[in-house]
Amino acid sequence: MRRELMRLGSRVGGAVLMLTPLLAGVPPIEPALAQEGGCFMITASGQRVNLTKLCGEPGSAVRAGVHTARIKRREGGTPVIDVTFNGLRTFEMLLDTGASGTLITQAMANELRIPVVARGQFGMADGRVVVLPIGRVSSIAIDGAEARNVQVVIAPDTATGLLGQNFFGQYDIKIKRDVVEFYRR
Repeated sequence: MRRELMRLGSRVGGAVLMLTPLLAGVPPIEPALAQEGGCFMITASGQRVNLTKLCGEPGSAVRAGVHTARIKRREGGTPVIDVTFNGLRTFEMLLDTGASGTLITQAMANELRIPVVARGQFGMADGRVVVLPIGRVSSIAIDGAEARNVQVVIAPDTATGLLGQNFFGQYDIKIKRDVVEFYRR
């Protein structure tokens, strides 16, 4: 029984291990040593539940003025991160350092109920000039980094939105292997 409690305690965290045997009436004999990294809990049935979204990335420290987005994958080498619109809904977006503005998909605009406020001509990376609808969102946010009252271009034929300079232009950006860090200027 004591070994069972100690094993569970060390998985959850060293502090729990030392308290559990005392609460069970068994004096601690062995020191607590963490056996696994990461942020998770073990349910009563022994199932491991990942809590990384609550704890943050392993080894990451919260630093004032630094906002971190986990890179979910890359498309053509460009990071794809989660971005929250209007404080309500999170979408995957390409972090496009070459885009002057933010482009969302028609499906995103529909889900967020963004009305078209204008139309504009836009130069695309392939040299084409296209006319697209323009909307406005109340906020775009990533881990506390936020821009308010942001103009967005709505592209009907795009699978993934592009996060552009009108969001992150007020930040210095560091693109790492697994995360993107935004530093307030």
